Amino acid sequence: MTRVPRIEQYGLIGDMQTSAHVRDDGSIDWLCLPRFDSPALFAALLGTQKHGAWRIAPAAAYDGSAGVIAERRYVGETLVLETVWTTPSGSATVRDFMPPRDGAPQVIRIVEGTAGQVAMASALRARPGYGRVSPWIHELGGRVIAEAGGDALWLDTSTEQAEKDGAIVSSFTVAAGESVAFVLSWGPSHGAAPEIPEPETALSATLAFWKDWTSDCTYTGPHREALVRSLITLKAMTYGPSGGVVAAPTTSLPEEIGGGRNWDYRFTWLRDASTTLAALLGTGFRQEAEAWRRWLLRAVAGDPENLQIMYGIAGERELHERELGWLPGYEGSVPVRIGNRAADQLQLDVYGYVIETLHLAHLSGVARCRDTAVLHQRLVVLLAERWQMPDEGIWEVRGERRHFVHSKVMAWVAVDRTIRLIEARALDGDLSALRELREAIHHEVCTKGFDTTRNTFTQSYGSQEVDAALLLIPRVGFLPPDDPRVLGTVEAVRQQLSTPEGFVRRYPTAGDHIGVDGLAGDEGAFLLCSFWMVDALALTGRLEEAHALFDRLLGVRTDLGLLAEEYDTDTERQLGNFPQAFSHIGVIGSALLLQQLDGQAPAPTIDARVPAGA
Repeated sequence: MTRVPRIEQYGLIGDMQTSAHVRDDGSIDWLCLPRFDSPALFAALLGTQKHGAWRIAPAAAYDGSAGVIAERRYVGETLVLETVWTTPSGSATVRDFMPPRDGAPQVIRIVEGTAGQVAMASALRARPGYGRVSPWIHELGGRVIAEAGGDALWLDTSTEQAEKDGAIVSSFTVAAGESVAFVLSWGPSHGAAPEIPEPETALSATLAFWKDWTSDCTYTGPHREALVRSLITLKAMTYGPSGGVVAAPTTSLPEEIGGGRNWDYRFTWLRDASTTLAALLGTGFRQEAEAWRRWLLRAVAGDPENLQIMYGIAGERELHERELGWLPGYEGSVPVRIGNRAADQLQLDVYGYVIETLHLAHLSGVARCRDTAVLHQRLVVLLAERWQMPDEGIWEVRGERRHFVHSKVMAWVAVDRTIRLIEARALDGDLSALRELREAIHHEVCTKGFDTTRNTFTQSYGSQEVDAALLLIPRVGFLPPDDPRVLGTVEAVRQQLSTPEGFVRRYPTAGDHIGVDGLAGDEGAFLLCSFWMVDALALTGRLEEAHALFDRLLGVRTDLGLLAEEYDTDTERQLGNFPQAFSHIGVIGSALLLQQLDGQAPAPTIDARVPAGA
């Protein structure tokens, strides 16, 4: 029986419009073209090889022969993935990448012999429609093409190819100094054939693009390798044409192996995108913030009254959720879902995240925009009308709406940052009314959301549960870090939601019973919440503990520096969609905060992510 690969065995390549997941055995098991949210052409990640994959590896690796070793890395600070294969007869290097798009989307794989001779094999099994459709494989103009419906895949290489059992296969040998390149191009089946690029030229251009982009990073602290890899990952998950950022480039990787907590993350959440842009702004990247601001204006359009918490990557509003019954799911975790009905939820914290990012953009020198200012003002008016409503909250519960404390805190953030912009003469507004609103929200949260008996804020008004999102109370400046209520809350979260390793779960789950989130089942420690604990420990004076936890979190990254959404400390494996923007945002935010508190970097004049007092 074929062993199912762990999530952390995958690497990511991409062109800032879509991405591919490359397994450590040389198989691309997930590829959606032409966009992140397009139907997958390779879906083995959520099934088996018969659902679509493309493997290039030594023939001996296919046979399971002994003595075949694979080592992989990214080439410097780029998204070019390099796998070095060592076999008894020699060694070869495979470089996988997707050139930043200027025409047809392409996956390029260059095999280069480095010692002796290595017999290699390629097997491409395209299955459009999320692994459901077998394409028509034929030759056209001397080129091999696989067509199905509206999709056409062109596979160009110098080696001989043949069709076998629904796959395009080839066998070849590379000696030291020799190379063979494969170029997979996508186009609409009714369109003209895509041009064939020069692979080595495309490789040089791709390496140059990433090196040029990362050169703008202003961080010079001790965790540069981890931080830059997280920045590259976030950039790779940004949809270039619109500026939208996907939460993750996959769907339905489970939060519990064999469970039903499987969701489609290939969309742009306002919250996730806002915090992504905050991370980019904090490390010197402004162009992405300007692109996101334009995306926000297009997505919300002239209708902020019907603000959604998430949109398609180009601003689409309809994200209907459905299940794909023909896919068996990752390790039997079903259902496999596409679309996401959380788009229809009310999540009041979104207002805070969006306005926080607009405030950070201003502090970072992004020029004022009259249209954005008008949108900002309308959002604040709406928030003033809605902040006392119950909502589904940051964790998108599928149960009854509640008065989540985090939602109210972020409503306070929205008003507070608006006041700061008005005081800086970067926005017009009624300061007196807004200050009164800010105080009203603050008073209600401290009165209704705090348990005086246990000395902790609670997940929602009157609840017994705590929530990891409460760790953000000092981070956003709602209360100072040395406030006894903050200290009590940090300790309550640590006691009730932490694993022995110090990693943090989002909130209590209920196993086979329906929990506070309206769902049965459990999940792993949530990595972003664990980075929030790093921040909370650091801000409350427990800097040594914060550093130790941060180091442990970096230690669970993959060999390529990637993180999924969650981590199971019992089985020591990553869980959830992969890679996850939230987790990499946590790496960046904590690295910046620790550097600042260690005195290795000058504190900014105003940093909205570090408490300014309340």
